[in-house]
Amino acid sequence: MADAAGRLTKLAEEVLGTPLPVRIRAWDRSESGPPGAPTLVFRNRRALRRLLFKPGELGLARAWVAGDIDVDGDLYDALDLLAGLVWERGTDAPKPQRAAVLRALARPEVRRAVRELPTLVGAPVPPAPPAEEARRRRGPLHTLLRDKEAISHHYDVGNDFYELVLGPSMVYSCAYWPTPDATLEDAQRDKLDLICRKLALKEDQRLLDVGCGWGSMVLHAAREYGVRAVGITLSEEQATYARKRIAEAGLADRVEIRVQDYREIKDEPFDAISSVGMAEHVGRTRYAEYADALFALLRPGGRLLNHQIARRPLADEEAYRVDDFIDRYVFPDGELAPVGRTVAQLEEAGFEVRDVEAIREHYALTLRSWVANLERHWDAAVRLTSPGRARVWRLYMAASALSFERNRIGVNQVLAVRTPEPGASGMPLRARTWAG
Repeated sequence: MADAAGRLTKLAEEVLGTPLPVRIRAWDRSESGPPGAPTLVFRNRRALRRLLFKPGELGLARAWVAGDIDVDGDLYDALDLLAGLVWERGTDAPKPQRAAVLRALARPEVRRAVRELPTLVGAPVPPAPPAEEARRRRGPLHTLLRDKEAISHHYDVGNDFYELVLGPSMVYSCAYWPTPDATLEDAQRDKLDLICRKLALKEDQRLLDVGCGWGSMVLHAAREYGVRAVGITLSEEQATYARKRIAEAGLADRVEIRVQDYREIKDEPFDAISSVGMAEHVGRTRYAEYADALFALLRPGGRLLNHQIARRPLADEEAYRVDDFIDRYVFPDGELAPVGRTVAQLEEAGFEVRDVEAIREHYALTLRSWVANLERHWDAAVRLTSPGRARVWRLYMAASALSFERNRIGVNQVLAVRTPEPGASGMPLRARTWAG
């Protein structure tokens, strides 16, 4: 079984029809590939069995989460080199890649290489998925119960874990960086304040924060702008944490945290609504309902700030599918839409969209800061969750940072107004000053 790495490299290059951009190190300590490149480490044969029974991204994801595969070297460099082969997102790339693999398998030399797999793989038994994989969901997408279960999978993994990753701000969305060398805390504070200024918040106004997380937005708005705020989340753990923060800040008379779906709110109207990093969970089939609901909850003249990740548009939008790693391990049932579709659906609901600010570079900086926090506190993160869960977060945040940097996905703040019938929006003539 000597030189397993060389055999793996040869097989991969035959199937893919291109040289591997990374080195391979196998369980027998053999190595193959370009010198100095990041090394993909196959710790055992089980990693190959995962790829054999689930070829492509899901097999690699399971092997990574289980610790059967690792990277020796810079993780960002490795992911960047592998992106065109496995993790390319937001494009039409997967279909031609699959066709290329099928063409490769028709070649005699590739078939001969594939026939060697049993001697590399060992017992031909499919390994069980890692415990961190979300169980299969049944029934219609985005019902109240199914959304609550999906949110719980992602957010109810321990507030102590999120404190390690997010830092003291406890804000789990794109920060707004004054300069690349600013601190994460400063950038998150600037993001919260930017939203408050875009919404033109004033004392004693009612603010609804949809998907309030651990309460950072409502705390900032109540403390700095004197509003009365309601924050809603579907996570019991987030709600408990946010209520404690609010009580400690002496703002319990101004801020209320509810475990509630936006579709269940009945105490409108609100003067302003913020929805930050929540709409990605809504889904295509429910987005019109989401936009209609927020429009109905807002008073005439009120403002909505919708902060949402966007993907690149596809030539065939019906072909869009969430990739397996994200769906099984990170955001079950989450979906991304092009920013143009988001703007259109908000306007179809009756909103007047007044500003769209693209801030994708800011999210790359944010994610790299979160990855650095996780790596710095790795042993504690593993103790608080599991080795597999920590590996999920490291991979998804690093890969996402690269996706933002390479313009595969973006993030946008959309400011919209429920403009009254006479047409006075209440917006300043030069809105980008955000003076009121």
